[in-house]
Amino acid sequence: MKHDQDAPSIAALACVDLERWPIHQPDSSAYGRRLSEVRAALRNQGCARIDGFIRRDCLKMFDAEVTGIAPGAHFSSSSINPYFTQDDPSLPPSHPRRRYSENTNGFVAMDRFPEYGPSLSLYRSAHFQRFIADSLEEEQLFTFDDPLAGVVVNVMKEGQQLAWHYDTNEFIVSLLTRKPDQGGTFEYVPGLRRPGDECYEEVEDVLDGKSDRVQYLSLELGDLQIFKGRFSLHRVVKGKGERHTVIFGYAREPGFIGRVERTRKVHNRVTQAHIDAEKYTRSDGLAD
Repeated sequence: MKHDQDAPSIAALACVDLERWPIHQPDSSAYGRRLSEVRAALRNQGCARIDGFIRRDCLKMFDAEVTGIAPGAHFSSSSINPYFTQDDPSLPPSHPRRRYSENTNGFVAMDRFPEYGPSLSLYRSAHFQRFIADSLEEEQLFTFDDPLAGVVVNVMKEGQQLAWHYDTNEFIVSLLTRKPDQGGTFEYVPGLRRPGDECYEEVEDVLDGKSDRVQYLSLELGDLQIFKGRFSLHRVVKGKGERHTVIFGYAREPGFIGRVERTRKVHNRVTQAHIDAEKYTRSDGLAD
């Protein structure tokens, strides 16, 4: 479906703190200064916190939208390894591909979002897409062709957690809309793997609690986060109270669609688009 970029851009801009983050003025010196900060964080840490991106008077609108669709989340409780793959008995027991941890949380798929709500408007906004591309030092980014995964809500109820894992897409952009009363900290290890090299020994150190590379990030309501999750191992620890995060998916190449196995685990369903895309191989040679 083709969407008019002007309408969502205008609607999205009304929710952005443009004094702090002037994404509507990409040629301005203020935009350049903020962009330099974000780029530095991504280069050095693989993660950038864009604080106070959403105006405070718009936070309730995002929270209401997400709270309204959160009951439609598909919750799962399973043991996963960092790659969401099946066990391989040919490998040693300590190998990261054989290290499974409890993963308990829920996801709301993109087709559950209101068509003209704030989340989809922001996702499709030309200004927002340009800012994300500039932050990642990319000429252009593309919205997903995946009918379920372009924008999702991650719902974590009290006591639930996201286990150590890598993302299937190269990076994610997320917006915290509900913060737990305690806990729910985001932990990550920047650049732990790279194209063609899984760096299994270093991953094993993280899983064993022996790595000194783990970083910690506590987000506030309205904070935007850009994170290179395909290359940085990460998790969200258990918290007290519910945690809601809207996740926006963009790709460097057009036509991105998630794998059948992983899509089924996350959403408990797949579409014909996922089945048709299964024949393609990831260009970076890494495991999903």
